[in-house]
Amino acid sequence: MKNGIVLLFCCFTLSICISCKQSPQTSGNIPVFEKKNTLHRDTIKQEVSIYMDSLIYTNRIKSLANGDTSGLWPVKLQPLPLKKAILPESRIIAYYGNLYSKKMGVLGEYTPDKMWKMLQKEMENWQNADSITPVIPALHYIAVVAQHTAGKDGMYRFRMPASQIDSVLRIAEMQPNTLVFLDIQVGLSTIQKELPLLEAYLKLPNVHLGLDPEFSMKDGSQPGRKMGTFDAADINYCSEYLANLVQEFNLPPKVFVIHRFTKKMLTNYQNIQLRPEVQIVVNMDGWGAPYLKFATHNRYIYREPVQFTGFKFFYKNDIKNPPHQFLTPEKVLTLQPQPIYIQYQ
Repeated sequence: MKNGIVLLFCCFTLSICISCKQSPQTSGNIPVFEKKNTLHRDTIKQEVSIYMDSLIYTNRIKSLANGDTSGLWPVKLQPLPLKKAILPESRIIAYYGNLYSKKMGVLGEYTPDKMWKMLQKEMENWQNADSITPVIPALHYIAVVAQHTAGKDGMYRFRMPASQIDSVLRIAEMQPNTLVFLDIQVGLSTIQKELPLLEAYLKLPNVHLGLDPEFSMKDGSQPGRKMGTFDAADINYCSEYLANLVQEFNLPPKVFVIHRFTKKMLTNYQNIQLRPEVQIVVNMDGWGAPYLKFATHNRYIYREPVQFTGFKFFYKNDIKNPPHQFLTPEKVLTLQPQPIYIQYQ
C-alpha cells in the first residue's frame, strides 16, 4: 500500500510465451488486408482540412465531463478533431486478447461466433445505459506481446505474424463497422522500433493503436517483475506517427488507447501533445473490487487529464474478491468524466 491506496494490477499477459516460434517481421510481409482495403481506403472522400462542427464537439465533451466542476474536465485548449472522428460521437466497446492464448482475454478464449454473441450483448447493455451515444464494436488485439524469455534478440517480446493479425481483421469483418486496435507491449524494445513495423495495418481506416506501459521496461528489467513506464515523449512520438499517416493517406482520425493503473506507467502527462488527427484515450486498466477500480480511476485518470478516458472490465479477476460484484454500465457512467472507450478482458 502507498498512502493508504491499494493499487490495482492488471492481468499478467506473459502466459503467451511462444519463443519456440520465430515470428516473421511484419514490416517484411504485405498483409492480405493492406491489398484488400486499398480500394476502400481510396473511396473515403474526406477533406482532412475540414473539422468537426465546433459547437457539437464542445457540447459533447462537456456532457462527458458529467457535471465535473474541478476545472480538469473537459480538457481545455484541445484541438477540434478532423471530420469522421469516432469520439465523442460514439462509444467504443472492445474485446481484448490474443489468438494464441485463452488466458489473455475473451478475444482468443472463445470461438469467433461465441465471442461475437458475448460482445453484442455487452453492446446492448451499454446502449441501454446510454441511449444517446451510439456504440461501436472493436477487437483489441495484442500484436506485440511481452515475454518471460529474452528471445534471440534479448528483447523479451514476441511480434505476432502477419497471418495472425490478418485473422483478427477477418473476424472483425464478421460484423459491420468493427474497429481493430493493435496493442503493443515492447518489453525491452522501444516503441520507436515496434510501431513502424505495424504501419501497413495502421494505414487501414479501421485500424487503431493501443499501448501498454506496464511492460515497457526502460531499466532493462524482465517484464512482469516490476511496473514499466512510458513518458509523454513516447506518446508524442506515437501520435505524431499516426497523424502523419492520417494526413498522407487521407484517413479518418486514429484512436490511440494508453493503458494505465499506476502513476509510474505514464510520466509527464501534462506534456502530451493533442492533435486533430489523433484521439487519445487513457484507459483505466486495473482489476479488483468496484471501490478499488473507482479509486484507481480517480487517482490516475481523473486527476491527470489528457483527452478522453476508458474503463476496463476483467470477467474473472474483477469478481475474485469481496463483494464479488461486477460493475454495471449504469454505475460506470456515474464517473467523472464518463469513459468513452470500454474494454473487456
